[in-house]
Amino acid sequence: MEEKDRKCPRGKLHCFNWMEDIPGGVTDFDIVEVQFKNTRKGFYRNSANIDLAIGDTVAVESAPGHDIGVVTLTGKLVALQMRRANVKPDAEIKRVFRKAKPADLEKYEEAKARENDTMIRARKIAESLNLNMKIGDVEYQGDGNKAIFYYIADERVDFRQLIKVLADTFKVRIEMKQIGARQEAGRIGGIGSCGRPLCCASWMTNFVSVGTSAARYQDISLNPQKLAGQCAKLKCCLNFEVDTYVESARHLPGREIRLETADNTYFHFKTDIFKKEITYSTDKQIAANLVTISAARAFEVIDMNRRGEKPLQLQADDAEKSSAKAKPIDLASQDDLTRFDKAKKKKRKKKSGGGNGQKQEGQQQKPQAENQDAPKAPKNAGEQPQKQQRRRNDNPEANAATQQPGQQKNQRQRNKDNRREPKAQQPRQQNAPQAEKSSDAPQAERPNRIPKAFRDNQE
Repeated sequence: MEEKDRKCPRGKLHCFNWMEDIPGGVTDFDIVEVQFKNTRKGFYRNSANIDLAIGDTVAVESAPGHDIGVVTLTGKLVALQMRRANVKPDAEIKRVFRKAKPADLEKYEEAKARENDTMIRARKIAESLNLNMKIGDVEYQGDGNKAIFYYIADERVDFRQLIKVLADTFKVRIEMKQIGARQEAGRIGGIGSCGRPLCCASWMTNFVSVGTSAARYQDISLNPQKLAGQCAKLKCCLNFEVDTYVESARHLPGREIRLETADNTYFHFKTDIFKKEITYSTDKQIAANLVTISAARAFEVIDMNRRGEKPLQLQADDAEKSSAKAKPIDLASQDDLTRFDKAKKKKRKKKSGGGNGQKQEGQQQKPQAENQDAPKAPKNAGEQPQKQQRRRNDNPEANAATQQPGQQKNQRQRNKDNRREPKAQQPRQQNAPQAEKSSDAPQAERPNRIPKAFRDNQE
């Protein structure tokens, strides 16, 4: 076994030894805690002064033979665990024989491998004997000479005949132990609805009865599917916080008290124990005209009713003013991915709202109107001549073969003239008068609105 596993065992009913590092002889104690299969534990005396540590596998005294278990706790903390388990000081405590040898572990593994098959066969035998019981688990002793059968039964069962049949079938000593549904869930283990291992399988050793009153005190809906655990009984965790709820409910007015105002009679609807607020309704059966007030205000109205006075309204005047205050800022809304885009849009709107921007828009609209009056060239008007010119330039040999000498000279002359001819300035001349008029105001650079195909055709 690795050193890490010995120091930090991850088994059921694990107990952390918080007194391990205390110096001196405080941690010296000759009794150790040993855990067996699932949740079964026992206390054994280390009379031979064997050097034992948490995680060691030991052979302990049993009747008859010996059993194999794992040390889960040593030192002075074992005495506290014994007192918690109601073990009397004068009780007879069995001994630790030795650390388990390889032969002991091999025999223990062989006995452990037969447990599942034994449980299935025992269930069939109990069913053939018409016994109203369920065999939930089987545990073999470390030496294989004894088997413990854990069963569940709603009523008293006479299993004397069953013990005889089981002893003849498995050739071992039989011991029957009756357990409840919660103990069975603890032995099997599992994950609860909270996402954590079951309490009965991890740390609980004694079980207290749980009633539906615990759910009522905590204002939990009486839904059997949500209140029941894996054992089909009420969850043990319903008792964990019920005392706190009962103590808090003492500082709140009773649910049967009615509040009288000048115009209505209010009945209790619900209570928020954490905020110490009570919600009242004008109808006793349904939610109508709900009003939420603090516990202090409720006691104040109760005192007024006892004196024969009736307030004009249930809520106090200060409560209305506080409710009209602005809501707090939601910090989670600042994590929106589009928050920077929204800020940019606002900035653009502010820039375009100035006087200079309006002048620029007016200046840009006039050239657009003038350009719209100009004749529009077809889309593909300049594309065909360009394509033909590119083909001729790319393949001069084919052009020379297809054209005559006179045509070749004319084509060369045209190309030279096109290179020398300057670009047309007609669009700029049209916009020149407008530019002179608005020379005083700052003018943004205007894009060329003439279509590309039309410009290429002019060139």
